[in-house]
Amino acid sequence: MNNYDAIVIGAGHNGLTNAAFLAKAGLRVLVLERNPYIGGASTSRELHKGWKYSNASYVCSLFRPEIYNALDLGRHGLRVIPVNSSMTFKQDGDYFGSYTQPNIRRREIMRHSPRDADAVVRFDADVLRWCKLVRGFLLRTPPNPGSLKPRDIFELAYLMKKFYELTEAQIYEFIRFFTMSIAEYLENYFENETVLTHYSGGSIIGTGLGVYSPGTAYVLLHHAMGDVDGNVGAWGFARGGMGSVAKALAGAFQSYGGEIRSDAEVAKITVAGNKVTGVELASGEKIAAKVVVSNLDAKRTFLQIMDEADLPPKVVQRARNFKIRGSSGKVNIALDGMPTFPALPEGSTLTQGHMHFTDTLKRLELAYDDWKEDRWSADPYCDMLIPSQYDPSMAPQGKHMMTVFVQYCPVNPDGGWTDEKRDQFGQTVIDQIGDYSPDFKDLVLHAEIRTPRELENEIGLTEGNIFQGELTFDQLAFNRPFPGYAQYRGPVKGMYMSGSSTHPGGGVMGAPGANSAREILKDLRKPDTTPEAYSDD
Repeated sequence: MNNYDAIVIGAGHNGLTNAAFLAKAGLRVLVLERNPYIGGASTSRELHKGWKYSNASYVCSLFRPEIYNALDLGRHGLRVIPVNSSMTFKQDGDYFGSYTQPNIRRREIMRHSPRDADAVVRFDADVLRWCKLVRGFLLRTPPNPGSLKPRDIFELAYLMKKFYELTEAQIYEFIRFFTMSIAEYLENYFENETVLTHYSGGSIIGTGLGVYSPGTAYVLLHHAMGDVDGNVGAWGFARGGMGSVAKALAGAFQSYGGEIRSDAEVAKITVAGNKVTGVELASGEKIAAKVVVSNLDAKRTFLQIMDEADLPPKVVQRARNFKIRGSSGKVNIALDGMPTFPALPEGSTLTQGHMHFTDTLKRLELAYDDWKEDRWSADPYCDMLIPSQYDPSMAPQGKHMMTVFVQYCPVNPDGGWTDEKRDQFGQTVIDQIGDYSPDFKDLVLHAEIRTPRELENEIGLTEGNIFQGELTFDQLAFNRPFPGYAQYRGPVKGMYMSGSSTHPGGGVMGAPGANSAREILKDLRKPDTTPEAYSDD
C-alpha cells in the first residue's frame, strides 16, 4: 500500500491549487480524479473534430492573480485574453451595449437614458468600493466568531478594523447590499428597463433565485470582484479554453514532484481512531496518507465518501440541509462560420463579448417562475460568447465555437431528465438565438447540451450547482459550508476541504484551494508556500 503525505480527491482547479502549494512545501502529494481527464468544471474537450469546447466554466476573471504569480502559471502556459464588452438585444430590434471604454459606454447609455448615464458613474464607484473591501478577505481564513483562540480574535479584529474604516452610511449600505434583491438594488441607480436587466443578469447566474429574491445583489458582487491584468470587474478567455487553467495548475503541481492519477474514483475516506488513514478507491485499492483533502462539495464529501459512523450527527444533519440547488445548463456549439446579428451595426465589436437576449426584468422573473415549477425556461436567460474570435485554437480556420450558459434549468423536470428532454432544452436555447440571428441555425454543425444531470454525472457537481452550494448570506464566510467547519478542517483529524463549498465560494477562483493549503501547512508545521492575502492598503 502506497504512502503519501497528502491525498487530494478531485482534480478540479481548487484541488490542483491546493495540491500545488502542498507539493511546493515539500510534501509527497497524490491527486486522484475519477474522470479520464483533469479539470472538473475547468476543462476543455474536443467532442466534435476540430472544435475545442470549454465544457462547463467558460470565462476567467475570479482566478486570483496572487495564485497565478505564486505558482508561476504563465510559465506553464496560462494566458488570459480580456473580453472587451457585453450587450443585450432588445425585442424591438434595438440593442444595449456596455463597453469597457468609459466615453463610448457613457454615450451608449445616454442613447437609452441620460439619467442612467450619470447614475452609472455612481454605480461603478459603489460596486468598486465593495469589491475592494471583499477582495481583502478572499485569501484569508474566516474567523470562528465563537472561538477565543488568538488567531480567531486577531481575524475578527482585522475584520472590524476594515469596517471601522467605512462611514456609518456605508456600513448600513453594505449590509443592505448583502440582503437586497438585485432588481431593487439597481433601481436605486437606473431607470431604463434594458439597462436594469442587463446589469441584473450576473446576479442570477448559477443561483436558484430570481432577480427579486433577497440576497441576489451579493451574487453580482461575487462576479464583479475579479480582474484581468489589474482591471477590476473585467472578464477574459483562457487561451485554449478553460482547461488551460487546470493544465497550468497541473503543470505547476507536477513540477514540484506531485502525482496525478486519473480514472481513480475514491469510494471512501478511511478513518481509524478519529483520524484519517487514507482512501479506498472504487476498484478496492487502498492508499494511505496522513492528510486527505476533499475537493468535492459538502454533500458529496460528508454524505457519500465518508462513513456516517465516523462523523458527528450534527455534521451529517448540516450536510443534508446544505443548500445546493442546481439551476443552470450549458450548450456548446460548433459553427460553420460567424453568425450575423441584424440589430448590430456592421463590424460591431459587441459580438466579441457577452451577448444576452433578455431585455426586461419581467422576462427574467418569468424564466425563474418556470424553474420553480420544475420546467426549463421557455424564454431562458442566456449568456452567449464566441471565444474563437479571440482564440483561433478553439475552432478550425474560418469556423467558430459558441458557448452558451443558460439560466434556468431544473434539476428534476417532471418525470426526470431523458436524452429527449435534454435535446428539447437545447433546442429551446438554439431557437432563442435564432430569433436574433437569421443564419445561425444553418451554421450549427454540432451541439453539446448539458443539463444539471450531465453536470452532476460527468463533473460531480451535486444537482449541477456550479458554486458547490448557493451563495446566500447564510452560506458565506464563517457559515460556509456550515458553522464550526469554515476553516477548511473536517470533523476528523487530518481531513480537510478545498472546494467551492468552502470560503469564499464558487467560480474559477483558486482561493479555497490556496486557503485550505495554508491551514494544512500550518497544522503540519511546514513553511507556508501560499500567497499573502490581497490588500488594498
